[in-house]
Amino acid sequence: MIRELQDKDIDRVMDIWLKSTIKAHDFIEKEYWESNYNTVKDVYIPMSNTFVYEEKGRIKGFISIINKEFIGALFVDNDSQGQGIGRKLIEYVLNKFTTLNLAVYKDNIKSVGFYKKMGFEVISEEINEDSKFPEYIMKNKE
Repeated sequence: MIRELQDKDIDRVMDIWLKSTIKAHDFIEKEYWESNYNTVKDVYIPMSNTFVYEEKGRIKGFISIINKEFIGALFVDNDSQGQGIGRKLIEYVLNKFTTLNLAVYKDNIKSVGFYKKMGFEVISEEINEDSKFPEYIMKNKE
């Protein structure tokens, strides 16, 4: 089931974010992500429309949309990856928001491939201002 984030969900969502972002971005020091934890929790999650994927009372993934157009986060619990949860979350938000774009690290090959498979295309490449790593800006094909 996909539903809107509730206050009681924040610790679980942040646990998923930290563990899966460190795994997906092994080319960036884990301390970078740890130092950004509070910014994600206190700034980005509250400013986003966040939806969680819940199964048998346990949150297994989430997606956050900023300004009704930017996928700020899409993360699935490490133990639940490969089960179609990310696809279901993307499909869910594409039914709510017509045009979506995102930034994904170029070196995150798995995620780049996933987004392409989901109908997103690279529209530009730039250097992430904070981490200094190259990233793709992608947009869904309408």
